Amino acid sequence: METRIANMAIIVEDQSSVEPINELLHENAAHIIGRMGIPYREREINIISVVLDAPQDAVNALSGKIGRLSGVSTEVAFSNQTFTSGE
Repeated sequence: METRIANMAIIVEDQSSVEPINELLHENAAHIIGRMGIPYREREINIISVVLDAPQDAVNALSGKIGRLSGVSTEVAFSNQTFTSGE
């Protein structure tokens, strides 16, 4: 299986979407290298950065699911390098 390193940026403006985001991330925990959440209380938003090592299709599917939630925006940056399982 070929994978790529990706950094997914998530902006959460609707707090009711936080739990569904966490559920989706939990379902994909095997691909997550790390994550950082920053609550920006002054603007009442949350910024989440998730770094993954996963097939590009899996990252795109996860980003799409998260991005369809109410008040949530996502963008993904991919590394140019690919890896084969076991590398």
